[in-house]
Amino acid sequence: MAYLLDANVFIQAKNLHYGLDFCPAFWEWLIANNAAGKVFSIEKVGDEVIAGDDELSEWAVQRGAGFFLRPDTAIVPALGAVSGWTMGQRYEPAAVSLFLQVADYYLAAHALAHGHTLVTHEIASESKKKIKLPNVCIGLDVKCMTPFEMLRTERARFILGPR
Repeated sequence: MAYLLDANVFIQAKNLHYGLDFCPAFWEWLIANNAAGKVFSIEKVGDEVIAGDDELSEWAVQRGAGFFLRPDTAIVPALGAVSGWTMGQRYEPAAVSLFLQVADYYLAAHALAHGHTLVTHEIASESKKKIKLPNVCIGLDVKCMTPFEMLRTERARFILGPR
């Protein structure tokens, strides 16, 4: 199973649980599992992360297209499926318009097209004012989980070593 990570996974990891300065094992785990063909994100998420102009953006620049996948022809029909689903729900028009302009739209389409599990900190919501990735995943039968569920599923272990 391959995972496709939302921007909030990187941003919250850096800011909260797995700072680049005190938990390098998390970032090394991402790199190793990317090399093994298990962990990716998409170019539009990479663009969001790089726009932060900080240590995380430097990390993302070093990963490049091997980590932050470019769109391919397989996502074209999936983009239609995702947009069709969002417009067929009862979201406010502004919510649909915004969703179709941001990375989440492409992230959901890429996950749908390639059978990836989408990884995000977002939680499903009944709100009609903002489209949440888990709602899209539920609606389109795309597997979705939190980063912590991904780490547990993959049995990631971050062991303290010598200082």
